[in-house]
Amino acid sequence: MKKWRPVFILLVSIFLFQLSKAQCSICTKTAQQLGEGPASALNNAIIYLMMTPLIIMGFVGYRWWKREKALTDFERQS
Repeated sequence: MKKWRPVFILLVSIFLFQLSKAQCSICTKTAQQLGEGPASALNNAIIYLMMTPLIIMGFVGYRWWKREKALTDFERQS
């Protein structure tokens, strides 16, 4: 069960990102002038650009946590 926890958290995060509105005030004004269809596309692009660094940071943090855990376990055994 613990193996599937990160996958579950990732999937829930992706679905929540799709529901959120991630526009700054300038992007909101631009989207209002464009209309409904392009505004939705602009919002999806902003969310996509936001997710990429977050996924990279999450991966790096997970690898760091696993390495620290392995080092701590090794120190306990010796």
